[in-house]
Amino acid sequence: MDETEFWEIIDSTREAAEGDPEDHADLLVERLVRLDPDSVLDFARHFEARYNRAYRWDLWGAAAVLLGGASDDAFDYFRCWLIGQGREVFEGAMHDPDSLAELLDDFDDELDGDGEDIGYAADEAYEQLTGAVAPDLGLPPQAAEPAGTPFSFDDDAALAERYPALWERFGPV
Repeated sequence: MDETEFWEIIDSTREAAEGDPEDHADLLVERLVRLDPDSVLDFARHFEARYNRAYRWDLWGAAAVLLGGASDDAFDYFRCWLIGQGREVFEGAMHDPDSLAELLDDFDDELDGDGEDIGYAADEAYEQLTGAVAPDLGLPPQAAEPAGTPFSFDDDAALAERYPALWERFGPV
């Protein structure tokens, strides 16, 4: 599976889910079980590589603005959700996290931002196909610390300054 096919699967299942992350995860599993187990593992590798790439302080700060705060787990699920938004949104956020203000049509912190189930879709599909747990993907482990320079997410003024567009559009009222 190449990168184009990976993103096509993400996009087509997201569109069919009409913005619901749980439905997106279910549709992703349904789509993946139509593939052979090796292709599901290829999909998982693409997903995991992007998930690890998004382990960055600047994205964590953007997640904190969108979610009204972001614990370790919330940021993990946010990264899965971000991948689920498709290539344009993901790559745009990787280039400039504040650009999410322009890339997202809307954002409901009760529904959006939690892609936990999306993150498990390939594992679930592989297990359905083979009856076994997916093997190690052979990728380097996630870094112990996010990339970039750490900063505090508790300072609203600093977040508003660092993410002006996100703060204006999605920050606290």
